[in-house]
Amino acid sequence: MTSSLVTVAILAAAGIWIYNRLVRDRNQVRNAWSDIDVQLMRRHDLVPQLVSAVKAYADYEKATFSAVTELRTRSEAASNLPEKAALEDAMEAGLHRLIAVAEDYPDLQADENFRQLSTGLTEVEDHLQYARRFYNGAVRMLNTRVESFPHLLIARWLGFKTAEFFEVEADARVTPKVELDE
Repeated sequence: MTSSLVTVAILAAAGIWIYNRLVRDRNQVRNAWSDIDVQLMRRHDLVPQLVSAVKAYADYEKATFSAVTELRTRSEAASNLPEKAALEDAMEAGLHRLIAVAEDYPDLQADENFRQLSTGLTEVEDHLQYARRFYNGAVRMLNTRVESFPHLLIARWLGFKTAEFFEVEADARVTPKVELDE
């Protein structure tokens, strides 16, 4: 009888310990996503200002301006992670095009407001990259626990699910081909 109680107590303690680890990991994923969300909001706040600054110098680039603005709007409305990640990758590429347009205008390059916006965007992109790595590490830890024994027994029973990674689109992984004029 005593050994049965000890066994039940050990199993209960192990179950509580596993449950608490799963909760901690799930909360870490939520916290990491919150960090990404903050950086995305900072980026989204910079977009209209940057578009306005460049627009004053390059009116003929309206397609780039409207594409970046539309991607910002669609990303803010995105409801699932893969869709949001794809839109954010496209917006990042659009912002790089916008900066490339700005490089054709020395007066714009010299504009203090533009330089501050450009520096702010670079900082946001760096923070976003760090936040993405942290988030994906937290997702990896949660997913490993949810999918491995004995955690998976409790995870399935209590409805814990794997989380989705915030991945870069396949096109963004390809190194661009650069041809030098000779």
